[in-house]
Amino acid sequence: MTVLSSTTTASNCTATTGKVSTFSTSALEQSTCNSVSTDEAFTDGTILEMPNLRMFTLAELKNATKNFKAENVLGEGGFGKVFKGWVDEKTLSPTKSGLRMVVAVKKLNPEGMQGFEEWQFLTPFLSLQSEVNFMGKLSHPNLVKLLGYCLEEKDLLLVYEFMSKGSLENHLFRRGAAFEPLSWSLRLKIAIGAARGLAFLHSSEKRVIYRDFKASNILLDPNYNAKLSDFGLAKDGPVGTDSHVTTRVLGTCGYAAPEYIATGHLYVKSDVYGFGVVLLEMLSGQRALDTNRPSDQHNLIDWAKPYLVDRKKLARLMDPRLEGKYPSKGALQAAQLTLRCLANEPKSRPSMKEVLETLEDIEAMKVQSRESKNASSQNRPRRHGQAPVHPRSPVRPRQGGPGVGSPAVSRSPKAR
Repeated sequence: MTVLSSTTTASNCTATTGKVSTFSTSALEQSTCNSVSTDEAFTDGTILEMPNLRMFTLAELKNATKNFKAENVLGEGGFGKVFKGWVDEKTLSPTKSGLRMVVAVKKLNPEGMQGFEEWQFLTPFLSLQSEVNFMGKLSHPNLVKLLGYCLEEKDLLLVYEFMSKGSLENHLFRRGAAFEPLSWSLRLKIAIGAARGLAFLHSSEKRVIYRDFKASNILLDPNYNAKLSDFGLAKDGPVGTDSHVTTRVLGTCGYAAPEYIATGHLYVKSDVYGFGVVLLEMLSGQRALDTNRPSDQHNLIDWAKPYLVDRKKLARLMDPRLEGKYPSKGALQAAQLTLRCLANEPKSRPSMKEVLETLEDIEAMKVQSRESKNASSQNRPRRHGQAPVHPRSPVRPRQGGPGVGSPAVSRSPKAR
């Protein structure tokens, strides 16, 4: 991740305790925005005027996580660790019995970035501020739900819904019984879910730029529904006639759009580029950047682009773990969409609404193909004495696919 600057320091952080409340810390209030309406195409999401979150005490979260016990660690990264915790389903109070709900508690490390010059101004407080401002106000089926937070002296914590299947990154790149290959249907389902979440962010009156779209930030629930997590780098998009906002470069190498890296100009369609990178990873089963590959293949995008335009070449790029079990026409359309998302110029990329519609068309094409095959089987003339063929009802793409029912290592939400 490259981080160059920020202007607010952790000195703005004040201790707060309490129960359910709107977020009222003064430093964070200053950056909240008014309520905005959403595009009609994405009315299953809402944007609140102010975050409505539970204010946990540190003692409560210690109780919920069994004093941050090592065996409850779900994941860790530069910003700290994520722990599994248990709270009451209705009150969100820590509990050991009754209707318990599993949550993910991200414990930010105030000293986690010390020693890295580029992080000297970006404090964990700013990450918490951004997450609360965005995730506390944005509600959508494809965004991980932020339930509450804790600010006590140097202790900064965020509490999220628990995503039991972990991250897309794990399922694509990790091996083992817990991470059996994702089927084509599941990959398409996950891509559509992530696209819906990103399209919702882009569709509001005051657009939100996610700025860190990558496979590790796409988390999966028990039914492999995708939800975007980790809004620490999210930023309000351009307003009025402005096409972009100018900011210091933050993000993850391999996913950040070229115009953003070169100029610091951040467009809504900079997110679309990141989506294209993830689509390419889902098609190929390979990481965006990998120095273990041959030198001319370190950067997946540069190497793979020629393979996205031709069906025969595409077959050589597709993830071998799919074992050829995918519709060639659908895969080619997904590859062509990926190529459009990876266009060098932002204006040449599709909107996330267009991306979503294309992915849904690819999914519908598979259902129509099933219906056509069933109808053909039903109408085929029968030989004398042959039993009639009863058509099966068209079914939705398999929810489970390979790996469903297998235990999965959960990392929800991801700690960077």
